[in-house]
Amino acid sequence: MPAVRSSNINSVEYNEELRELSVTFRSGATYTYGGVDEAAYQDLLTNPSPGSYFARHIKDKYPTRKGTG
Repeated sequence: MPAVRSSNINSVEYNEELRELSVTFRSGATYTYGGVDEAAYQDLLTNPSPGSYFARHIKDKYPTRKGTG
């Protein structure tokens, strides 16, 4: 999982085949977001504020399931 420079997000992982983005937060919780395109994943990785990008463009915008973390 690539680490990101964020006060809230620890790492992210993208499954291109399934179009799923898994986000592990500093709290240890992991959530998986379905239907995320690769461009959104790349934007998250390269954004100067990944946490803000996540909050604006991913959180509450895609079907979500909580994983184990």
